Amino acid sequence: MKSYKSLENFKSDFKTIVTIGTFDGVHIGHSYIINYLNKIAKREGGESVLLTFSPHPRLVINKEHSHLKLIDTLDEKKEKLKNLGLQNFVVQKFTKEFSRIKYVNFVRDILVKKLNVDHLVIGYDHQFGRNREGSIKELQELSQLYNFKVEEIPPQKREDVSISSTKIRKLVLEGDIETANKYLANNFLLSGIVIDGEKIGRTINYPTANISFDKDKLIPKAGVYAVTINVLNKSFDGMLNIGVKQQKIEVHIFDFSKNIYGLDIKIEFKKIIRGNIKFANILQLKNQLIEDEKKCREFFC
Repeated sequence: MKSYKSLENFKSDFKTIVTIGTFDGVHIGHSYIINYLNKIAKREGGESVLLTFSPHPRLVINKEHSHLKLIDTLDEKKEKLKNLGLQNFVVQKFTKEFSRIKYVNFVRDILVKKLNVDHLVIGYDHQFGRNREGSIKELQELSQLYNFKVEEIPPQKREDVSISSTKIRKLVLEGDIETANKYLANNFLLSGIVIDGEKIGRTINYPTANISFDKDKLIPKAGVYAVTINVLNKSFDGMLNIGVKQQKIEVHIFDFSKNIYGLDIKIEFKKIIRGNIKFANILQLKNQLIEDEKKCREFFC
């Protein structure tokens, strides 16, 4: 997959099959669109292109969304899209100035002149341009003027539930990881770097890796989770605790004793085991961790 840090860096002398959106979480609806793009690209002898935005438009346009946290970091999103076979990933910096582009100019100057669009595929009820004035109706009219095809993909459902990034964020915040994972194309993921911690876990035979993560990353509610840890190019089972205070994240990797300070780590959330508990002393904590480990190991069996 070719990646571009701005529209200015993207030069197209080939037929492009384009979609537009933030694609936060890369859920099953997004996956359907990317697979459909690739199918058209193969048939038409073109290449699939996703135009996405950073930061998330809501963070720029609406002050009430200033605390919005995202399912994926940009790097996590990029990796997921690469695995889906997307051929071109274009990230445009989203600013208030960019948000004021009229939909007519957006089509002419960006879709046609910059991206050389031959075929545009958009999700259900997609709106674009200044004040979100552009819709499928306007796109269909302009597509005839500029000679490109446009298709709208209906909402994708799982068990009669329409899938959206907003719905998945709510599930993650509630700790309902299993349902969120049904809607995502991949398990909910947290990536970061292993940092030094207080090392309290070592004193009770439960050493943990403390994780530094992106400040804009969505974090599930406080509690203990069964997780799969990807580090040193291998996968391990384990259990992860999210604390209430500053959302501190610690992961205990089962049957593992290597030094991994400073290394990149990826954690796939599988199931919440329990919510947050306050302990009167270290012995209570140890006894609870023994029970947590038992439940996590049973989950992985």
